[in-house]
Amino acid sequence: MNYKHLHYFLQVAETGSVARASEQLHLTPQTVSGQIQLLEERLGSPLFARSGRRLVLTDTGRMVLDYAKDIFALGAELEASVRERTTHGRALDFRVGVADAVPKAIAYHLVEPAFAVENVHLVCREWKLDLLLAELALHKLDLVIADAPIPSSVSVRAFSHRLGSSTLSFFATPALRERHPGDFPACLDGAPVLMPGEDSAMGQRLRAWFQSQNVRPRLVGEFDDSALIQEFGRRSAGFFAAPGVIAPEIEAQFGVRSVGVAEGVEEDFFAISVERRITHPCVVAITQTARNELFQMAQKPVRATALRRRQVA
Repeated sequence: MNYKHLHYFLQVAETGSVARASEQLHLTPQTVSGQIQLLEERLGSPLFARSGRRLVLTDTGRMVLDYAKDIFALGAELEASVRERTTHGRALDFRVGVADAVPKAIAYHLVEPAFAVENVHLVCREWKLDLLLAELALHKLDLVIADAPIPSSVSVRAFSHRLGSSTLSFFATPALRERHPGDFPACLDGAPVLMPGEDSAMGQRLRAWFQSQNVRPRLVGEFDDSALIQEFGRRSAGFFAAPGVIAPEIEAQFGVRSVGVAEGVEEDFFAISVERRITHPCVVAITQTARNELFQMAQKPVRATALRRRQVA
């Protein structure tokens, strides 16, 4: 395939006109039209159809446009990375955003494999998911770690790569558990509970689960930041939920004990990037470790130091 033809096609698709594209390319309209015709012959399908004076993409044209954007975005990323390494001799920057709803221990285990990539400089930001996605769209971030895929209401051209899921366990300090004895989940009935925000995916799932179990806890606080929930939980302010895959770490760090598992409730985790096919070495390291190690035994919690380091060529 002649990538110059693909570049001409991209310009026409984005401007909607051969004339405007030829002005940007500093070529004659006849040259641009001829090059696109050669691309259509190479692919064996028309890419444009006329709608009045404007060119509109065919179904094939829309598919080709998606691939063309990926190809040229990846080419720009490659050029920038090579230039940074050879000209400035600096480490490879990897900029990752972590949604504030993602537990810190999970975020650590997901992002940490990036350090296996040679000569990497990690820049980590934490924010609300919609703001992180806006930064991703502007190429200010290479990856976003989230507990949900891209919302349908967000018009950001990116791709959600599912990393895995974990069951959800409830935790409490020994003192709080003594004040609310009994079997789980009946012990939560009337007990103080710390919850994720009502607009969060996990907050909605937990509320539905309480109803299904005919349990009516006393909601004493709602938080966007999972670390703040755990800190209040450490001080016996209420029962709280966290991914079972990191249960031993939660117990050790906050002095709490697992009370029981919310059967049927799982928390999913996603890597969101502008790449349809993952090629960035740090993102490859993160996705492979998550799928092959962290979430491989989702029902069996991992110890803090049990993750095997994956070397990335």
